[in-house]
Amino acid sequence: MSLSNRDRVGRALDLLNAGLKPFVMREMEAAYGVRWRYEVVNTLGDHHFTDDGQNLHLDIQALLLIMWDQWNLVFKKTLGHAERNYVSELRETRNKWADQEAFSTQSAYRLLDSIQLLLAAVSATEQADEIERQKMELLRISF
Repeated sequence: MSLSNRDRVGRALDLLNAGLKPFVMREMEAAYGVRWRYEVVNTLGDHHFTDDGQNLHLDIQALLLIMWDQWNLVFKKTLGHAERNYVSELRETRNKWADQEAFSTQSAYRLLDSIQLLLAAVSATEQADEIERQKMELLRISF
């Protein structure tokens, strides 16, 4: 059974999470030191803590929101305007995915491409390579 485009987008968002998390944590710590988690809480609010209240739950929604809110102070130093556009686009994508919206083959490919470009920009090569494989599979199926 082949994957739906919505499932492809979900898997790609999981890969984006895996690739972005180390980058976001590293950049936030470089900017704020050991107090970086307090800045994350200011951006996200309390609902992103784990059930025991001891740690942050950094899902893809949280990571993209952190990048968006902390852009000028943290991420602008290492990423450019194009990457800011990817963050904006992917925030919308994540919301559509969470709202159970369907994705056409063309929009799924576009999103995979944006995810791959953002992953490459943060040097998450393993995840970017996997997204490339997913893009090729999607093209193969569509043709």
